[in-house]
Amino acid sequence: MNLPASFRAFRIHNDAAGYRSGIESITRDDLNPGEVVIKTACSSVNYKDALAGTGKGKILRQFPLVGGIDIAGHVVASTDAKFKEGDAVLVTGSGLSETRDGGYAEYARLDARWVIPLPAGLSLREAMILGTAGFTAALGLLRMEDNRQSPDLGPLAVTGATGGVGSLAVAIYSQAGYEVHAISGKPEQANYLKALGATEVLGREALSTTRPMDSARFGGGLDNVGGPMLAALLAHTAAYGNVASCGLAASPDLHATVMPFIIRGVSLLGVASAGTARDIREEIWRRLAGPWKPRQLDTICTREATLDDLPAVFSSLLSGHALGRTLVRIGDAA
Repeated sequence: MNLPASFRAFRIHNDAAGYRSGIESITRDDLNPGEVVIKTACSSVNYKDALAGTGKGKILRQFPLVGGIDIAGHVVASTDAKFKEGDAVLVTGSGLSETRDGGYAEYARLDARWVIPLPAGLSLREAMILGTAGFTAALGLLRMEDNRQSPDLGPLAVTGATGGVGSLAVAIYSQAGYEVHAISGKPEQANYLKALGATEVLGREALSTTRPMDSARFGGGLDNVGGPMLAALLAHTAAYGNVASCGLAASPDLHATVMPFIIRGVSLLGVASAGTARDIREEIWRRLAGPWKPRQLDTICTREATLDDLPAVFSSLLSGHALGRTLVRIGDAA
């Protein structure tokens, strides 16, 4: 393996000197053990990355760690027979930047069980525009369809629609044949959301009901927000529709009644992307490279950054000013 003596990484510490993060020069011996060594081409920025990089959320469970829950690149060494030098691969979630080193480094060493061969139909860059955000949105749709969701039930609502998960959900669900209604507190981004495939763009007041059940406006949806908006989405969901919950941007609380569940047969489905089983993981990436692949990935990628840019990107994301997805360029994505 032709690995340099040292390389750059965005590393996070929490010790007697306090919580801090930044660019460091590290060596192979600083990385967690694993069967596959990857030369990183690119990564992305997710909400959890911003929380971890700033210490504003308890994401990391050990220190120090390299940040970044997504990674795409080429294998430079492997002791696992399934991977050989030069293979293009990706990893999302799987404990990255929680219990082991993540993707914000020029090289990564990872467990082979989490490494996914880059599927035909996706470039490394496209895979990271999707990243954990696109994987989460697609997992939400897979869970809904496993529970008999179909376009015939009515439009799918997507809350927090201008964020990374929301933007990709709008595009993926539209591509999959659903009418999509985007819910957003940013009316100035209506044209952006319609370009992604949203049939309607609604303000937050569309989900402001306090009734336990209200008019059936949606066949289901994906909620990134939590709190009253999730309760209202359940109240507005049609009979036997599904609501997939994947975020808590507004609140982790849910004050609702059982009425949508026992009168309309509505289902509330949890979406936890980090520990998804490998067979499901591979199926989702197959669909994202094929029938569910959004045509608007370049539109959704609203910013490209380097490792040095990460603190500013984190600040923008946590302040609510981010739109779409940020790609992190680290190496050669060709």
